[in-house]
Amino acid sequence: MTTLKLTQIGNSLGVILPKELLAKLKVSKGDEIFVTESPAGITLSGYDPSFEEQLELGRDFMREYRDTFKVLAK
Repeated sequence: MTTLKLTQIGNSLGVILPKELLAKLKVSKGDEIFVTESPAGITLSGYDPSFEEQLELGRDFMREYRDTFKVLAK
């Protein structure tokens, strides 16, 4: 567990994430971090959870039209 301290950043409060935590999240300066709420609390993630849903829809589409893609690839 890592404890972080709230810091004044301009007119707002913020948290500075240590390098080790950024490495675990696989994010760097300029990247977006996604915050989701769950029954266990708040989760920070380096990937967009809605992207997973879009990816699964794409996989379903490709499975459904697998034969068509094979013909087009010739």
